[in-house]
Amino acid sequence: MSMPGLNEAGGAEPAAPRICVVGAGAIGGWLAARLALAGEAVSVLARGATLQALQQRGLELRSQGERQVVPVRAADTPEALGPQDIVLLTVKAPALPALAPRLAPLLHPGTRVLSAANGLPWWYFLAGGRSCAGLRLRSVDAEGRTEAAVPQSQVLGLSVFAACHCPAPGVVQHDSGGRLLLGEPAGGDSPRVQALAQRLKGAGLDAQVSEDIRRDIWLKLLGNACFNPVSLLTGAHTDDMIDTPELHDLFVRMMDELLGIGGRIGLALDIEPARRIAQARALGHIKTSMLQDFEAGRPVEIGAILGAVLECAAAVAMPVPALTTIHGLARLRAQSSGVAA
Repeated sequence: MSMPGLNEAGGAEPAAPRICVVGAGAIGGWLAARLALAGEAVSVLARGATLQALQQRGLELRSQGERQVVPVRAADTPEALGPQDIVLLTVKAPALPALAPRLAPLLHPGTRVLSAANGLPWWYFLAGGRSCAGLRLRSVDAEGRTEAAVPQSQVLGLSVFAACHCPAPGVVQHDSGGRLLLGEPAGGDSPRVQALAQRLKGAGLDAQVSEDIRRDIWLKLLGNACFNPVSLLTGAHTDDMIDTPELHDLFVRMMDELLGIGGRIGLALDIEPARRIAQARALGHIKTSMLQDFEAGRPVEIGAILGAVLECAAAVAMPVPALTTIHGLARLRAQSSGVAA
């Protein structure tokens, strides 16, 4: 079956693709709203109060002082939505292994599947071509459920650079950012990535093609692996943490370790910790997604953000004392507070 909007060779076709956003949290709601407002054929897999809000009132997006409400097709089972051409997985990393086996009704042989979760995705080493090729990240996909449910040939890489939150079910507040990086898991360019990027650009999204999406995911991880778990431990916003000299020094040590691991797995990383920290500081008074989840009692993405990194470090025999300590502290903090990690 060919995908409307992407033909068998990956080139563009005129028909609109069917797009399903799996999970209507902050990032999922933002993407669904932007796509729906642009007239795309969007459906949303949601549950509970969010599903009820979407079905009764539509999806509300607040951004730059504007408020827009758009109707979206929403359901709580994949069967109710049927086969899709593009599936955007926007659920948090801990939720994906349990959900993945249920996604089959959304998929056909031409479906493109992209995950927006923080941290390292399950497919990170499955495309080959680098050190640790074939490494299965058990901190992300412990029993291989996601890998079994989503054919690797249908996966595309995605990294989202946007800050959003949900003040109420079915309501998304877009705070800052909005860049999307898309890429082939094994690197390089392809017609299917270009076609999808153009589709997203047509919806007003800042979608760009990365020729090394694994490198760009790791670069994003430099921030997430440092600021997220330390915010969990301190309850502080990023600017306050960075402005604390002892924590600034800690972030430098953690990023040095992350850059070291990245180099050993074959990534060309050309950024200094001080510059990356300064970039985060320039964003202002930001509450990390992990702290938001922790305060709401939701599972936190420690496995994908730090556990997977420690698996990589072990695979390349690199000691990472700062990352190891923060990982242990963050896991204990979550567990002692009754939050899944």
